[in-house]
Amino acid sequence: MTTINRIKIGGFKRLQNVDLPVRPFMVLIGANGVGKTSFLDAFSILSASASGNLNKTLSQFGGIVNLLTRGKSEDLSLLVDMTALGHEPLEYELRLAPKGPGYSISGEVLCRRRQGVHDPFKYIDSSDGDIRYYETEGNRLVRPNWEYNPLESSLSQVPKMFRQPEEHRRTLATATRYHALDVGPRAPVKMPQPMKPATLPGHDGADLVPFLYYLREMDRDRYEVVLNALKTAFPDFEELNFPPVAAGMLTMTWKDKNFSKSMYMNELSEGTLRFLWLASLLQSPHLSTITMIDEPEVSLHPELLSLLPDLMREASKRTQIVVATHSDRLIRFLKPEEVVVMDLDDEGCASATWADSMDIDRWLAEYSLDEVWRMGRMGGRS
Repeated sequence: MTTINRIKIGGFKRLQNVDLPVRPFMVLIGANGVGKTSFLDAFSILSASASGNLNKTLSQFGGIVNLLTRGKSEDLSLLVDMTALGHEPLEYELRLAPKGPGYSISGEVLCRRRQGVHDPFKYIDSSDGDIRYYETEGNRLVRPNWEYNPLESSLSQVPKMFRQPEEHRRTLATATRYHALDVGPRAPVKMPQPMKPATLPGHDGADLVPFLYYLREMDRDRYEVVLNALKTAFPDFEELNFPPVAAGMLTMTWKDKNFSKSMYMNELSEGTLRFLWLASLLQSPHLSTITMIDEPEVSLHPELLSLLPDLMREASKRTQIVVATHSDRLIRFLKPEEVVVMDLDDEGCASATWADSMDIDRWLAEYSLDEVWRMGRMGGRS
């Protein structure tokens, strides 16, 4: 599996200069406004760059000017270092700058560091519309001879001539972000859903029912993990059933041992639905290579939060999990090597520090990790 080992962010909102190792499971903690969501936004922009959706994504953020560190940066830079088993690391850097009412890609490099060689091998080396990519036939960097969209990255447009760079592009392109599940009265998760092949429960839970049905029929072991998580979280829970409600449509019912009749999805509490969706998501064998979850604690009872870290650790064997949270209770069940503390410096810019690099061992001898955080011994409370 291709993995991201490091991310460097410059000039992006409060993240003026952040350089952080990336691990399989990382949870960002800190007060409001310290850059946790911006950190996830940076991954989203990298994903958009790799998938050919950069212009659309920047527009959704309100344009490049709204993303720059106020009064401190004139461009935005993102860099990731990626490796695959048996290969030297690849490094991808993207620089964006305002240009008139829009933006320009002021710099873009995809290169591989070579052991014992000072200069890296470059697959892409572009700047301000001067696009160059490595051509295997000529064994050199050349300009494209096709129509080229200057608002999208070279990474998303040049020929896919090398297997490893293309795998790394797909790694970035498939990065997926999940927000708190909508559980309003007409939310998709509460409605009957089409019976179809589904490998994920969906961002809005619109495929939760066919996904769990698929797991039950095709991957019983993973389905049993979801059921066991539900039985641990809800001691009165017995089973899920999938009655058809119309041609090609399924619903799902929840059997509670205290009641003779099962409950339908629209009768379940917000916390129950959100935990069911999260547990199902984390058991999917088809998670993208980077999975971002923003505030998983919404509507969840503290006892439910205690179950999430183990589900996330198991999932991190198949995907890199990046979580942003405000929850003290969730932090209680994490290890220092899984926690990144985000804080502000004297100039109002964000820092990001792995908790296991801090001098907190003597505090952990007497207090839990969440208590050490609440006492201010790790920062991230301002």
